[in-house]
Amino acid sequence: MKIKKVKLFINDNLKSNRVAREVKEKLEKNKFVIVDEGYDLAIAVGGDGSFLRMVKSANFNNNCYYVGINAGTLGFAQEVSVDEIDQFIELLKTADFKVEEIGVQEVVVKTKKETVRHFSINEIVIRDEALNTTELEVAVAGGLLEDFVGDGLLISTSFGSTAYNLSFGGSIVFNTFHTLQITPVAPLNSKAYRSLVNSVIVPDNMLITLVPKRNNGNLIVTVDGDNNFYESVLTIETVINRTIKILRMKDYNFIQKVNDKFLK
Repeated sequence: MKIKKVKLFINDNLKSNRVAREVKEKLEKNKFVIVDEGYDLAIAVGGDGSFLRMVKSANFNNNCYYVGINAGTLGFAQEVSVDEIDQFIELLKTADFKVEEIGVQEVVVKTKKETVRHFSINEIVIRDEALNTTELEVAVAGGLLEDFVGDGLLISTSFGSTAYNLSFGGSIVFNTFHTLQITPVAPLNSKAYRSLVNSVIVPDNMLITLVPKRNNGNLIVTVDGDNNFYESVLTIETVINRTIKILRMKDYNFIQKVNDKFLK
C-alpha cells in the first residue's frame, strides 16, 4: 500500500509537541497529507504509552500501518528516534521499509450482568478487586492447566512480552510469533497450594479461559494499563484473533533492539 495520508497521535508534553511540529512540517514538505480520518499511516509521537493509545484510538484497524517516533524514555515500541526523522521520511517516499504483523489479544469478560469485550496489544492483568489473594482456574483449549493462587495472572502478547511481562520474569518472544504468554504474579506454593512459577506460552489458535474461585468473582482486569472493575465474573476468555501492521525501518533487528534497550 502506498502511503499518502498520515495521522499524528501526539503525547501531551512539550518535547512530543515540538517533535510533532517538526514531523508535520517535513511530511507536508514531502507531499504527505496530514488528516484525521482515512489515513494510511498512524504515527505516535511520544513514549511507549502513546503507541498503545494510538492503536486503541484507531480501533486496532488492520487497514493502515502503525509506527512510533520516540520522544519518551525507553521507547521499545517506538521504531524511529528523533535523529532518524529525515531518514524515516525518505523510506516512506520510496516505500523502502519493513512491515511486521503483530497479534492482538481479544478479551471477553462474562459477568452475571454483562459481557464486555476488550482488545490489547501488550497485556492484561487479572487480580482480586481488593488486592487480596487471587484464585483462578486456568484452562487452555479446554484442558485444565492449573488452579492458580497468588497475587494475580498476567497474559501478554508477543509484542507485550518485553513490557510488564518482563518485570515478572516472563520470556521475551519475537513480535511476529502470534502467541499469548501466561505469567504468574507472586504465585503461592505450600502444603496447601501449588501453582506454576514459570510462564506458559500458548499459540494463537488456543483459547485461554479463567474462572475465579473466590471473593464472588470481583476482579480488577487491567488492559494495557487501564483498570476495569468487574463484579461477579463468571469467566474471562482470551485469544489472538486479529493482527495489526507495524512499520519498521529497513535495518530493524529485534535481537539488537533487546540488547540496546535492556542491556546497554
